[in-house]
Amino acid sequence: MRYLITGGAGFIGSHLAEYLLERGDSVILLDDLSTGSIENIRHLKNDPRMSYFLEPIENRHVLAELVDEADVIFHLAAAVGVKLIIEKPVHTIETNVNGTQLVLEAAGKKRKPVFCASTSEVYGKNTLVPFTEDSDLVLGATTKARWSYAASKAVEEFLALSYWKERRQPVVIGRFFNTVGPRQTGRYGMVLPNFVQQALEGHPITVFGTGKQSRCFCHVKDAVEAIVRVMDNGHTIGEVVNIGSCQEITIEGLARLVRQRTGSDSPIRFVPYDQAYEPGFEDMVRRVPSIEKLERLTGFVPQTSLVSIVDSVIAHFDEKRREPVIEARASLKA
Repeated sequence: MRYLITGGAGFIGSHLAEYLLERGDSVILLDDLSTGSIENIRHLKNDPRMSYFLEPIENRHVLAELVDEADVIFHLAAAVGVKLIIEKPVHTIETNVNGTQLVLEAAGKKRKPVFCASTSEVYGKNTLVPFTEDSDLVLGATTKARWSYAASKAVEEFLALSYWKERRQPVVIGRFFNTVGPRQTGRYGMVLPNFVQQALEGHPITVFGTGKQSRCFCHVKDAVEAIVRVMDNGHTIGEVVNIGSCQEITIEGLARLVRQRTGSDSPIRFVPYDQAYEPGFEDMVRRVPSIEKLERLTGFVPQTSLVSIVDSVIAHFDEKRREPVIEARASLKA
């Protein structure tokens, strides 16, 4: 099989490419490196079954050509991260909605199956956990930029499902719940890599808000396994599927776990939301998925423990910190 991955140099996209190549598939990556990084795919560049194109998804000619070459499309390209969303709401909405429309339009000409990456953010302020795929979406006021990301992803979902209902374009929507692991950067406010980096450097571990808000963290390898199984399954077309883990922990609890696993003495510092983001910032108290549908459709349930997830991120940052030393020694030997 030949797969096109938009956002292929991103965190999830690079792990997905790695998975598909390891099982013998061919992969085409499309990324403009706005949030992705060539470092994420450097170890894959010599594989003859992989090709990559550093182009924006808005390049219709390139997109059409790559879609035509692929059997299945994983559409992961998106504006992500709370910090980016607050700072660039126009970019967030345009990138997410327009990018998805272009992918669906190109794929629809030959009815190529498309996986559309969505997010647990769409559940908004709904308090009835665990969230099932047909739970209500409860968003805040349009005057709060924080909800622009959730709204743009909800529009993406409506658009994708409309393509299926009206034009019989095969689509599957996956709602990711806090996917984490090696290669994820804290650049746009991702909590776990920020905590780990702060702990390893001996800086205060910065918790936004009260720290009582809780999340469920899923290892990226489990998330990749889930989305591949979803797309390999012929019974998922036209469906929305939660992709995540049910291991719930408060953000304060996560900070304490990171401090314990790193052996760090870093203090935990709480920063009010209005200082971290913007005045009047709103957040969800709990975000917990129901993964019954995922298990029913694919037989798969994420298995990686939270401790193992944290340890994998710590190991990744430790390795990154050692790389300059290793390179310097190699240079001296040469």
